[in-house]
Amino acid sequence: MKNKKYIILGIFIILIVIILICIIPKNNKKEINNVEEKKVEEIPKVNVIDLKSKSRNIAVMYNNISDVWDYQAGLQDAYIVYEIIVEGGYTRLMAIFKDVNLDRIGCIRSSRPYFLDYVLEHDAIYVHFGASKQALQDIEKLNIDNINFINYNAGYWRDTTLNLSMEHTAFTSSKLINKGIEKYQYRNTTNSKPIINYSNEEVDLSKREESIKADKVYIDYSAVRDTTYMYDEENKVYLRVQGTAKGNYKHIDGITNKQYTVKNIITYKVKNKSLDEKDRQELYNLGSGEGYYITNGYAVPIKWEKKSRESKTIYRFLDGNEIKINDGNTFIQIQPEKRELIIS
Repeated sequence: MKNKKYIILGIFIILIVIILICIIPKNNKKEINNVEEKKVEEIPKVNVIDLKSKSRNIAVMYNNISDVWDYQAGLQDAYIVYEIIVEGGYTRLMAIFKDVNLDRIGCIRSSRPYFLDYVLEHDAIYVHFGASKQALQDIEKLNIDNINFINYNAGYWRDTTLNLSMEHTAFTSSKLINKGIEKYQYRNTTNSKPIINYSNEEVDLSKREESIKADKVYIDYSAVRDTTYMYDEENKVYLRVQGTAKGNYKHIDGITNKQYTVKNIITYKVKNKSLDEKDRQELYNLGSGEGYYITNGYAVPIKWEKKSRESKTIYRFLDGNEIKINDGNTFIQIQPEKRELIIS
């Protein structure tokens, strides 16, 4: 009788163990799945780029002298564009593309060394047509994957129908760039995240105590170049205007004939100086400073920090929190420190 009790007790214990073995893994699996679902939900869904995409960024160097303004193509499809001073008081643009398929991009011009700092922070493949001596040395030293049209004639064509000097006629396409990537066997995927946090809900800067109205933004680069943004309240975007000593001109895409529009503007000033008789520029763009984030008709002061050439630039509100920007394209205006900025 006593043995029978032990047998029954033993069977009962075995059943309990079997039940626990069956239940516990299921609960753990359920918890793991919940964590994975939570991680997916944390990635906002925006239209400007696919935030889940592992495709590598493409950084393209754009000519920006006034002679080419009627012929520039593709800038509206870049999700980030940088404008920075170069020699002669002019500016150049560097467009960051991701997962696009464009038939015409350009016109393409040569590199300057400080643009490389932003190529690096995007883990981008760099497309350019030649470079200054310092930029060429830095491209090699920093091991930047690049497609230089001086060395790769199959990567571009010249549009000789334009009323332009030959050096202003080089254009490319997504297809030709991809062929160049294959030729040089560059890595075409990345684990690098976008440098700015996007919001899938509308960012309303007017609710912030430090905000100011920003219907017009004037950014002066030199005696011969300035950029102005005019707010289009109906469409909630900024219309881009470029200026010279002779006047202001709507910035129009050469293919669509539509004025370029911008959802987000980040603007800040850095020290620059002329290096040589050609007025090559040195930019003191590492470190930290103050600037503005502008969207939907309002601007707020921000702080920026870039610790090294390779590190991402961090943009923060004055309270120390990283900024979140609206779903849409962004122009980053890096302005000489002694030039005028007017937000009104």
